[in-house]
Amino acid sequence: MSLRVLIAGCGSLGSALAARLAGEGHEVVALRRRPEALPPGVRPFAADLGDAASLRGLAGPFAAVVYAAAPGGREEAAYRAVYETGVANLLAAVRCARFLLVSSTSVYAQDAGEWVDERSPAEPRAFTGRTVLAGEALARERHSAACAVRLGGLYGPRRTRLLRAARTGGLAYQAAPPRYTNRIHRDDAAGALAHLLRRPSLEPVYVGVDCEPAAEEPFQRWLAARVGGAPPRLRAGAPEGAGKRCSNRLLLASGYRFRFPTFREGYGALAAAEREDGGCA
Repeated sequence: MSLRVLIAGCGSLGSALAARLAGEGHEVVALRRRPEALPPGVRPFAADLGDAASLRGLAGPFAAVVYAAAPGGREEAAYRAVYETGVANLLAAVRCARFLLVSSTSVYAQDAGEWVDERSPAEPRAFTGRTVLAGEALARERHSAACAVRLGGLYGPRRTRLLRAARTGGLAYQAAPPRYTNRIHRDDAAGALAHLLRRPSLEPVYVGVDCEPAAEEPFQRWLAARVGGAPPRLRAGAPEGAGKRCSNRLLLASGYRFRFPTFREGYGALAAAEREDGGCA
């Protein structure tokens, strides 16, 4: 069945999702300030989520809205503009049967290496996580079928900072306690969102990470060896906490199957693509 989908925020992730959905025959509208260079078959809509008046021309209804906007900076005002003002403006302007908010695992403050999932307390200490969590609450308050997808660290095409660092000997790890990291390849993030759009019903929250939370040291040593870089160094200074290990069991139970289930497949594919291109992505 063909769906009419609005994607609000078409950066790397939103554009990958738009391309996937359009390729499957769905009608896709992409909302961004300057909607050039969108994937083929995607209809642009130029608007600013922070400007309610610019959203008035949105022609609904939509089967689903995917809110994939990202803050324009690391300051609190930029986060509030996206996750509070932007969410409120869009939900006031458009009618949709389902609202998917791209959220973040930063809403979890756990830092002792424990496992977390959708039922774990979300009590962020930093303004980044607090603002994202406020956006989730606002979406649920304004839309009865809102769903938050809490993504881990995104990597993939044009998101290859760690590959570059591994190649130049720029990686550093914390030895004790080992610090866990959680990530998801951009194509799996887009795939998971597309998968959830097709589900007959959704849970209020899904954790979007791959199948193996990885401690910094073994991950960095593997990555450096994969690209022929110098081994990572021990990070100087007082150690931080051990981080958290995020579980994707609910996403797997919904039927999603990962293209890149661990960092090995994902970063391995990126490194191979760089070799074929003869340079850095």
